[in-house]
Amino acid sequence: MSWALFIVLAVVTLGGGLAVVASRNVVHAALALLVSLVAVAGVYLVLYAEFLALVQVLIYGGAIVIVLIFAIMLTRSAEYPRTSDNKQRPLAALAALGLLGVLVPAFLINAVRDTEAQNVAFTDIGKSLFTTWAVPFEIASLVLLVALIGAIIIARSGPGEN
Repeated sequence: MSWALFIVLAVVTLGGGLAVVASRNVVHAALALLVSLVAVAGVYLVLYAEFLALVQVLIYGGAIVIVLIFAIMLTRSAEYPRTSDNKQRPLAALAALGLLGVLVPAFLINAVRDTEAQNVAFTDIGKSLFTTWAVPFEIASLVLLVALIGAIIIARSGPGEN
């Protein structure tokens, strides 16, 4: 049962990621990103990592997608020319196929071992988050804050002030 649920969640995750890349509307791409991130949280639940699933939904699904949507709403996209097609699309497709050609054999050669699911105590996760991973979390929050402030400055500046 968990294997089938994992496959369904993996398909939803990949579908959301594909919709992010293929969407021409930025808001639709942000919502597709949200679908993909929530499906990743479902994968964490299948793996018995409830805390990571909660963090995935709250931080990535909530905070980051909301910051992206605010940044999209605050910037004036009408001033920028719309492109109907990107000239680099064939090169990007070739790079993606090359990456797929490298990853598929790597996954087929290195078989996944069956392991027992292990529950990690919240205290161990908390100690790790506030010792080992505290600086990367703070850096990520500062980058998001700078992006939001930049979007506000761009949105409030008048024509010719950029």
